Amino acid sequence: MSHVYEERATMIAAGELQSFVPFGREHCRNHPNAVNLQLRQLQPASELWSSDGAAGLVGSLQEVTLHEREKERWQLRKGTAPYEVEYEEELYVAGNMVIWSHGSKNQASYVYKAFTVDSTVQQALWCNFTVPQSKKDVKDVVEKTVCIVQSTCVNVHSMSGKDFISPLPFQVRTDLNLFIREPLPTLFSMLHPLDEIAPVVCKSTGLFESRLQYVTDSALRVVFTCHEPSIIMTYDTQQCTHTVWTLRKVTPEEQTTVLKCPDQPGPVHTPNAAPSFISTHLRNVTRLDSPASPLHCHALHNQSRIPASPGLHSRVHSPSISNMAALSRAHSPGIAAPSFSGAQRFNMSCHTPSPRGHSILASPNSTLNETALLPEMEPILPDLCIEQLWTETSAISREKGCQAAKVFITSDLCENRYLCFLVESHQQLRCVKFLESNETSQLIFASVTVITAKDAAPLEVSKVFVPGLLSPTFSVQNHQPQLSTPLENISTPARAVVQHMSRLEEVGMPSPVLEVHSAKQHHESSWLEDSSFQQAAPHIHSLRDAVSNRVTLELSSGSMLRITIPEVATSELVKRCLQAIRFILPKDTAMKVLVKWYNSYNAPGGPSMHLEWNLFVTCLMTMMGYNTERLTWTRNLHFEVPLSPVIAPKKARPADTGSDEDWGYLRCSDYHWQVSMRPAVAVQGLEPVGPPGGVDNHESALGLESSALLFPHIPVLFYVLHLLYEDLKLDELQRSGARALVGLLQQLAKDLQLEDFIDLYWRDYPSFIKTFKEACVIDQTQMELMTWPVFLDGEAPCVFSWLSRCLRGQDVTPFPHLPGICERTKLLVLSYALYVVGDEDAISTNMLKYLSRLSAGFTLKDLESVPFGVALPIRDAIYQCREQPCSDWSEEVCALIGRQDLTRQAHKVTLTVGLNVMLEPPVTSEADEEEDGMTDLHPEVTGLIWSQDLRVLLQLCQRTMALPVGRGLFTLFSYHPVPTEPLPVPKLNLTGRAPPRNTMVDLNSGNIDVPPNMTSWPSFHNGVAAGLKIAPASQVESAWIAYNKPKSADLANEYAGFLMALGLNGHLTKLATLNIHDYLTKGHEMTSIGLLLGVSAAKLGTMDMSITRLLSIHIPALLPPTSTELDVPHSVQVAAVVGIGLVYQGTGHRHNAEVLLAEIGRPPGPEMEYCTDRESYSLAAGLALGMVCLGHGSNLIGMTDLNVPEQLYQYMVGGHRRTHAGINREKHKSPSYQIKEGDTINVDVTCPGATLALAMIYLKTNNRSIADWLKAPDTMFLLDFIKPEFLLLRTLARCLIMWDEIFPNADWVTSNVPQIIQENIGNQEQTSVSEDLNMETIVQAHDYIIAGGCLAVGFRFAGSANSDAFDCLYKFARNFMQCLTTSTATVTGQYNLQTCLSMVLLAVSMVMAGSGNLKVLQLCRFLHKRTFGEMNYGFHMAHHMALGLLFLGGGRYTLSTSNSAIAALLCALYPHFPAHSTDNRYHLQALRHLAVLAAEPRLLVPVDVDTLKPCYALLDVTYKETQWYEETTVELMAPTMLPELNLLKRIKVKGPRYWELNIDISKGTQHLQSILSKDGVLYVKLRAGQLPYKDDPQGWKSLLAPNLNNRSAEVRTFKPEAISTFTSDVALVSFAEYFCRASENMKHKQETVALLSAILYECVTQEYPEMLPTHISIDQAVRTLERGDLCETFSLWQMKLVLELCESRVLQQRLRDTRRQGHGLLLSSEFLPVMKSSADRALDRWLCASVKGCSHYMRGQPMNNDTDVNMLACFLVYHSIPSLKNMVASDLEDSQLLFKFVKYFKLSKS
Repeated sequence: MSHVYEERATMIAAGELQSFVPFGREHCRNHPNAVNLQLRQLQPASELWSSDGAAGLVGSLQEVTLHEREKERWQLRKGTAPYEVEYEEELYVAGNMVIWSHGSKNQASYVYKAFTVDSTVQQALWCNFTVPQSKKDVKDVVEKTVCIVQSTCVNVHSMSGKDFISPLPFQVRTDLNLFIREPLPTLFSMLHPLDEIAPVVCKSTGLFESRLQYVTDSALRVVFTCHEPSIIMTYDTQQCTHTVWTLRKVTPEEQTTVLKCPDQPGPVHTPNAAPSFISTHLRNVTRLDSPASPLHCHALHNQSRIPASPGLHSRVHSPSISNMAALSRAHSPGIAAPSFSGAQRFNMSCHTPSPRGHSILASPNSTLNETALLPEMEPILPDLCIEQLWTETSAISREKGCQAAKVFITSDLCENRYLCFLVESHQQLRCVKFLESNETSQLIFASVTVITAKDAAPLEVSKVFVPGLLSPTFSVQNHQPQLSTPLENISTPARAVVQHMSRLEEVGMPSPVLEVHSAKQHHESSWLEDSSFQQAAPHIHSLRDAVSNRVTLELSSGSMLRITIPEVATSELVKRCLQAIRFILPKDTAMKVLVKWYNSYNAPGGPSMHLEWNLFVTCLMTMMGYNTERLTWTRNLHFEVPLSPVIAPKKARPADTGSDEDWGYLRCSDYHWQVSMRPAVAVQGLEPVGPPGGVDNHESALGLESSALLFPHIPVLFYVLHLLYEDLKLDELQRSGARALVGLLQQLAKDLQLEDFIDLYWRDYPSFIKTFKEACVIDQTQMELMTWPVFLDGEAPCVFSWLSRCLRGQDVTPFPHLPGICERTKLLVLSYALYVVGDEDAISTNMLKYLSRLSAGFTLKDLESVPFGVALPIRDAIYQCREQPCSDWSEEVCALIGRQDLTRQAHKVTLTVGLNVMLEPPVTSEADEEEDGMTDLHPEVTGLIWSQDLRVLLQLCQRTMALPVGRGLFTLFSYHPVPTEPLPVPKLNLTGRAPPRNTMVDLNSGNIDVPPNMTSWPSFHNGVAAGLKIAPASQVESAWIAYNKPKSADLANEYAGFLMALGLNGHLTKLATLNIHDYLTKGHEMTSIGLLLGVSAAKLGTMDMSITRLLSIHIPALLPPTSTELDVPHSVQVAAVVGIGLVYQGTGHRHNAEVLLAEIGRPPGPEMEYCTDRESYSLAAGLALGMVCLGHGSNLIGMTDLNVPEQLYQYMVGGHRRTHAGINREKHKSPSYQIKEGDTINVDVTCPGATLALAMIYLKTNNRSIADWLKAPDTMFLLDFIKPEFLLLRTLARCLIMWDEIFPNADWVTSNVPQIIQENIGNQEQTSVSEDLNMETIVQAHDYIIAGGCLAVGFRFAGSANSDAFDCLYKFARNFMQCLTTSTATVTGQYNLQTCLSMVLLAVSMVMAGSGNLKVLQLCRFLHKRTFGEMNYGFHMAHHMALGLLFLGGGRYTLSTSNSAIAALLCALYPHFPAHSTDNRYHLQALRHLAVLAAEPRLLVPVDVDTLKPCYALLDVTYKETQWYEETTVELMAPTMLPELNLLKRIKVKGPRYWELNIDISKGTQHLQSILSKDGVLYVKLRAGQLPYKDDPQGWKSLLAPNLNNRSAEVRTFKPEAISTFTSDVALVSFAEYFCRASENMKHKQETVALLSAILYECVTQEYPEMLPTHISIDQAVRTLERGDLCETFSLWQMKLVLELCESRVLQQRLRDTRRQGHGLLLSSEFLPVMKSSADRALDRWLCASVKGCSHYMRGQPMNNDTDVNMLACFLVYHSIPSLKNMVASDLEDSQLLFKFVKYFKLSKS
């Protein structure tokens, strides 16, 4: 055997070599930090080493010192982002920098992220952590991170932007020679950066029992971890063996077992054990990739290698095993991997996010400092457990230092998986085959194969196959390559699939791997003998950084080269054939075939891509035993492709000049033969050429070589390739592949004498198949050697005829398919079965079932590549479903039916995100923006809501919202803050102009006397308004909240307001407890108020204990009597009391209710305390009590002894004070020194709180007895005893209790006024007024009661925009305004009238909340202008709140009438407004903002899915039936505010302009709520030919012109320009432009143009533009048939399927179904019959002319040369005439046959 031949035979052509330099290195040099890194240009290695006396290794050294090499290391992996393009990621470490870069073939590398840390980076790695989700059905979130290990901590940076620092609970040292007393755990895991580091337990199964214990063996080193399968590999330094363990989560039972009986003595679990968990090495395996893609699961495959000095004959690993402890680099002899050491001289470990993204850490065993023993605390529970799977047997040599240097998992081309580990000291690669057992978790390890190798790396070359298969390894031999210029061909042989191919079997010597009797087919290395070699030439020193099919070769000279290993195949067709072959053959045979093919294909100087198929056919047929030289058509392939390396070792150099052989080749080509068959040639009198015959004239029969590898498998291979052929026919893009494959199939069918198949191929490609003449003779004995599958006996499977039979309703047998290879066949066959055969129900009504089946493997794009006839039923089903889909269909189904509006709805998109892409914010100067804080509304949406008067709105807002309480409501939730910028807070503008000179006057200038603190509350409100802009969906973190804290003290009030706002929109829950404590300890009154109210609002109704403690500190009544008295400002106490109400809202908490009840009547005192502003405290206690017992009515459980209602009634009407019970009674013994109140209740203080508490407790209960307590008194005597203001509260409270009796009309409002007032109110003008009637009292009482009634109507119809309620309230508001200007004002008093007017205005704003009603706006505007008379700060606040409610959230929000919302509104709209800006006597100003808690998003904004712009759309909104009205449907034009969802039954987007869409609310409101919460975006899709309402309000412009509607000859007048009104689809517009416009030179094509125009018009107006290609294809098929030009029957099959679908049972039933009128097939009624008759005519004409040819076919005789085989095939296909074999079931006479044939013909015609 010549050495040369072996060298040649085992070579494969690898991709070009490229020199490799890590990208991070260059970046680091230019980094500002580079000075510290001192990455200098290195001097030659020889100089560095000669001083060490280690000159012996100079040749194999890199030009880097050991110290330099410690500084830099890197690792590569395959890109994991969801990009189409594959790319590589590099993680480069140098000094204290880490550079993460990306790069791909088409893009230069770039830095993705760069990190600089404080100390030297020990190691950097990719790691995935899993964050378990609380909900069961929600997938766990995988946090992809980069971990940077320093000596004292691990920095974890996640891709989502989170950063963690996990301190390592130990100091890392280099001298780890510790004295060991007790065994301590040595293996630790960390499941998340925030979790504890936990010890790992080990379960070892003995013969008689299994033991569970901590991993304490100090001799164990972890050398490898892997996520999939979840295993780790360890090496025992004493036994010198490797062991594989499975890694899994610990079960609860195991946790308890370990904790009950820890095997170790000594305080393992005490926290002071923590310092000993010295984890020293982290190493990573990412979870994301396939099982063993090179970059990750392999513990040590990417280290850079540096041979150490000769004394230590191992090498130091630098990159991935950098130490977390600063290790000394001198390893003990022979140990070359990270390890868990005990008392070793050094210590390393592995870290990987193994099964669920955990890390593993190792610690050396160490002792505890006994003097520092802390009391024992709870132990750290183990998270993970390891169980032994496999251990090396003693057979494999055991010597010290045989620890694996590199471990990885790989698999061969037949999916056998191997765990490979490289033992460097023995230069061996040991491969352990393993398989999964039936129990999923169990792995079975089989045989071990040993391959001699110096280094190895796993490569992936077989993308052909199921994703995730890895190809064999690439090994480097121990010997030098033998050429003096080694860089030219660094092809150190490996094998088949791998790098360098093994010797081929033809050489006569069996392949080396086959000698090893294991199934290890692919790890090969070369067996090159040593030869003399010049030592000076650089040689391959090691391999590193294998990614996919690329690997870096490290040369002894120090340079690195990146090399690419070729694919198994590049052509899609060859890949699929190989898949089919591998699927059906036994694994070992398949392996040989693949190896052989890889050898041939990738031989140096192999074929170019378009010749790949020819090479494949040659290679496959040779393996089947064919002599491809002697078969004409395969010999022609040889002309096109150099013979496979087996046959032609050298590539012939092409001659520069042509030769006669070239001409002969052309004449013999398949193309020439086809052209010569065309009638055109004959016409010109040329002699037709005979089909290419054999080159040798002596016709010896061609035979097959029965000893060939694949000979026995020919029938099976033929069958799978036939199924692949059928699958290719179903893909328009693979038709050329089908035609290429049919040649091979035809040859095999002929030789196997399978008539059925031959006939089938002939019918598909009549003229092409006719050229095949030769057959090879296979004699009977040879036939018996073959394995004949059962399924070859039946009829030849033809997918088109199967579908055709299915449509005709005939019985069909199941269609065969290859799982994973013929997926398209499977999908389409199933869909037909479901469409036609499926139960009637499934099709006519429940199409979803059909579509969800399809959408699993199909998209609309895929449907375009399905042949038009096959695709029609699917398109039909899609069209039927498009009309009325359900809103809850899955996203895939919606995408399939072309309803992008629904698909987009399934994506959680908000307006801000969705629209801001297109919306430019309004252009404003910076000054404007600072001033008003209202620029964040959506002009597009507001423009639709208030299309007529937007200008009024905007001008008013600029000026009017100066009062922030209203501005907060107006801009509610309209802004998403940027996390890196503080929130912009507009300044309060307190400058004015003084006439006559218009000079600027500043309030703060000092020239004007202003009270102190005048601006403190307005600043607070300003802060709240700014904070309320932040939408609840924004990303707000604790750090950002603190970041907004102002530097200057004068902005502290604004910040206090900002904190309260964050609580109202739910973000304050993210504020860290520490920060809350910080703010409160400052003792700033406003900050405390804002924070307490904010936190309470954020924790509404949760009974949160930590917040309760926080609030209790500020409420003396909730503190124990002995506690220290804290000096809490009064207003802070008020805020805390309301806070208790919010946190315990609706809970009916007994203790809090009791305390609050007592606090309503808390007397002044003791001594000087609690004497001012008592009213606001009592009111707060009443409101809080009402909230705690909200809506409970008489069902207050466990509170009967408190007599809550009676006590409240007493507070309301007065009487003797009860003795103060409870824990605080001591405090009240000492009376107040300021106020003498006696023992009666001061009703002026307690009445408001008690009244509102009653209202809230009995809210909506319709409890008449309680309501009667609240009636206004009906005698003059009693009226004199009650403040008119309190009458308003009583009326309101009574109405809220009798909720169902509130009616929106003036009569009902006045019915609340007592008889005596009603009688006398009209007499005020007359003089005969009785003396005992005090007119002032009567008028004031009347006005306040009316105002109370109006306010009740406002609450009852809040947010409903009810027109009756609006008319009623508007009328009263006008009345009060008139009173203000008349004489009555003097009787009632300006102040009282103004109060009543403000309350009515607020009531009408509540009803019209969010609607921006113009009339209400005018009222507000009128009142805003009044700055004289009684018009004070409080009234302005009321009017601006009204304005804010009117435009709540910029028109996107409105008010709810839930109990919780009403409680919030009662707090916010309390009818006593402050007299000046610092007035908190009756009501704490901060509570005004609680109105936000009643807001809910109910604006529905239709957004056109194509333009992504908001638009108008008609909705039908159906109300449920109630006691007041029946089920009703109203028509609304959206964008519109929806009614409260609990009142609705259904919402429907109406046609005709938009596609219909139903949202059924009776099933539940979650779907609609989720839409509304995301800015109410409802995607709608405009129908073709329709214009949006904005462009065409009346619908007159839309349908083009009337002449297009009556379908007549006028269709010809369809102007291509008009297409743009129908559709914006670029393709259709272009089609109209180029194909539907008759130009000058197309006069004779007028008919074609007219036809195309008609088709286009039909498709566009009927909404199925996707049918345009189908129409055109049918037309083309018929025209080709008429010309007799069809050389393949493909398009005719499609035409036939369309016709059969029209006549199918399913469609006929649908047409008869009267309910579904007009839902016929997608093809226009006139078009198909015309096409059908044309096709029939063409075939009839041909039949009359060619009866003779037919009879030849029927008799099975060879046909004449003049027979038109193409037309015959078309005829047979079109009329479904079975093949000859099937017709001749019995021996009939020829005449009978023909008769039968004609009968067939007639039948099919009829």
